[in-house]
Amino acid sequence: MNEELINNPDLSYQLAEQKAAQYFQSLYVQVKQKTFIPTLTKDIHSWKQNHIHHPILSFFIRGKRKANSNGYYSYIQWLDYMGKLDSYLDRSMSYIYMRDLGKSLESPDTQARVSRVVANLKNHLTQNDANKGDTKNDFSMYGLYRMAQKEGIESTMIWLINKLKRVSSNIPKGMDAEQAQRKLIKIIAGVIMHVNEEMDNDVSSESRKQKLDEAIRLGYSYGLTYPFIDDLLDAEVLSDKEEKQYSNLIRTTLITGTVPKLGEWTGTNKNLIKYIHSELREAFEYIRAHQRPETLTSFFEQSYVFFQSQEVDRLKDLSNPNYTNEELYIPIILKSSSSRLIIRSVISAPEDEGFDHRTFFYGIYNQLADDFADMFDDMRDGAVTPYTYYLKYHEKRPDLINPFELYWTVIANLIHNVYHSDAKTCEVMLDRAINGLKRFKEKWGSQKYNEVMKLFSSRNPKFNSLIQTMVGKADDVDFFDKLLRDHMIANLKNERKEQEKFADTIKIVRKQINDILLIPQSEDNDLMKNPIIDAANYSLESDGKRLRPIITWVMGINEYGLNKSAIMPLLKSLEYMHTASLIFDDLPSQDNASIRRGRPTLHRVYNTAIAELTGLFLTQKAIEEQASLDQFDTKTVLKLIQYTAQKTEDMCKGQVMDLDSKGKKLTLDQLNQMCFYKTGLAFEASLLMPAILAQASESEMEALKKFAYHAGIAFQIKDDLLDVEGDLSLLGKSIGKDAENNNSTFVSVLGKNGAQKAMWDHYCFAVEMLQEVPRNTNFLKHLLNYLVNRDH
Repeated sequence: MNEELINNPDLSYQLAEQKAAQYFQSLYVQVKQKTFIPTLTKDIHSWKQNHIHHPILSFFIRGKRKANSNGYYSYIQWLDYMGKLDSYLDRSMSYIYMRDLGKSLESPDTQARVSRVVANLKNHLTQNDANKGDTKNDFSMYGLYRMAQKEGIESTMIWLINKLKRVSSNIPKGMDAEQAQRKLIKIIAGVIMHVNEEMDNDVSSESRKQKLDEAIRLGYSYGLTYPFIDDLLDAEVLSDKEEKQYSNLIRTTLITGTVPKLGEWTGTNKNLIKYIHSELREAFEYIRAHQRPETLTSFFEQSYVFFQSQEVDRLKDLSNPNYTNEELYIPIILKSSSSRLIIRSVISAPEDEGFDHRTFFYGIYNQLADDFADMFDDMRDGAVTPYTYYLKYHEKRPDLINPFELYWTVIANLIHNVYHSDAKTCEVMLDRAINGLKRFKEKWGSQKYNEVMKLFSSRNPKFNSLIQTMVGKADDVDFFDKLLRDHMIANLKNERKEQEKFADTIKIVRKQINDILLIPQSEDNDLMKNPIIDAANYSLESDGKRLRPIITWVMGINEYGLNKSAIMPLLKSLEYMHTASLIFDDLPSQDNASIRRGRPTLHRVYNTAIAELTGLFLTQKAIEEQASLDQFDTKTVLKLIQYTAQKTEDMCKGQVMDLDSKGKKLTLDQLNQMCFYKTGLAFEASLLMPAILAQASESEMEALKKFAYHAGIAFQIKDDLLDVEGDLSLLGKSIGKDAENNNSTFVSVLGKNGAQKAMWDHYCFAVEMLQEVPRNTNFLKHLLNYLVNRDH
């Protein structure tokens, strides 16, 4: 660890502060002299030739344009149709190379790299469009895993998916979960981009896999600081005492290079902090272990500057009218530049003076743009930014710098002093600036936008008039990263709503199914009162998931429009058959299980003979229920019963295969077949039975069969994984039974990592099959997600 930093923790911050103060002073002089006005006026007049079309041409183009660019897929299609996709992607990737990779666009090498990325991205987007639907899954678990397969880093992606799932489930109320997830994914993508840029073209496939694996893990480790340090301290989640204790913990880590023990935590967020502390410690140690000695000092210094500048800003109070311009802007310069400089040290990239120079001067531009976009949200939250502070005190403090003028000053300074008046840089930066104003106007409405412009541009009416003309008339200034950002946020929010709806549906339908399952005692036959019906009800009233009848309920009623009361017998029959199969499965002659659904198995409570008879009884009750489907065509019901008999026969075959496999090592094909007979067929039945009653087409039923096949195997693999790593209190059944019974499982055949890969592969195949089903498949999609992500 850097001894100077330990002995004087503020030394690195003071040095960075001096550099930031010099930069701010140069900007201050330019603002006061208004040098940005003639410079940018000339730039804009040249720039607008490519962005303001003849009125007739504009009318023609708008007639072919979609209503707006909010539709991700349709907008990409439109751009391609109009021949604008290349320029759209070019300015988007050029901007990312400037902002995230610190590159100079005047470099021929950078231009060549941008061109290659644009070509690959365009090919990906247009191919997905041709394949219909694939782009919808780009940032889903499906899309991430399929991308990982192409690079040979499936295990890494499984690790990341599990990590993201845990982070998502631990985002506390009071924080924006969607934004937290988006930022984390964005940081990971940014680190991957940096690593890609550092790789030679002739890097071996093995070396590439290793570097991508490290990039993903480093990206996650660094990105985790945003939701669990930056966002957490900004949100009103922790008490004042907890915030202070937590900040001290972070500061100590950065100063000493070691994560201290959590110690006693007396606040109400103890469990949250315990999880965060454990996760951040693991992340911190991974980053440190992958640092080269020569970059370790830089990493700690930049990290401390970033954290300290954030803390300085965070402690500001909007009610304080006495902050100087330096106090407002210097921390912004520091945090905006150091956040990007850290990435280079995180990946142990060699020093690049040009990158450091450009990134340091560039950071404040991005921060001012973000603060402008979030101005009213920040004002509502009482956050101190240059814009909120100016809004509140501009009438009382004539000495305050107008942040909007500083924003244009920074742009002019970057174009002409940092990027040497490069034409491509000028084009991209003006595109971005006008696009930012357009988005602000669209978000807040014309009236509020005009009020803001009147305030911030009051001293420069001529320049403002030019800007507003560009905002109103200029076209082709939007960016792919913004489209992607909006798309991701919309998807994450929609995904959360769908998950909540899925959980509510499961809860509501499960209760209604539970209410109809128990079998009444026969009043005419005293012999049946004890013990068969009691034994059957003991098994039925246990804490079962009821997944199969729930699937049938949702598909039958919601998708096929079947009458609720008409299919009640079918729902009961499914659960009777499933419960019977579990009773047989648990018998001493088969798996000899002692716990099922959190309770002793039936043969333990009664005896083996009663358990066997109860299983037989429930099987016949299932057929009886199906035969009572009197609101459907008799031929259709007969077809349903025939299907049931065939599938029951196949399930028995699967159980025989299972019993015969004990002590033997099965091939993967044998395991897949046995698993489908034992598990997949039950999923198939729950899907096919309502489809048969609704007289669905053969092609639809074939797609449902294939979905059930892959979903069933994925379900069984997850069961096998839980048997070796699950929690007994959550599972409701004993763990380690497969090994105890010497059963061949996906884990024993493929190993834990291989089983995980196989599960995700079947998951992906199942997702692809859903695209062939001509119904709303959201419920099945979330069911599939539940099957592979469950902990019981």
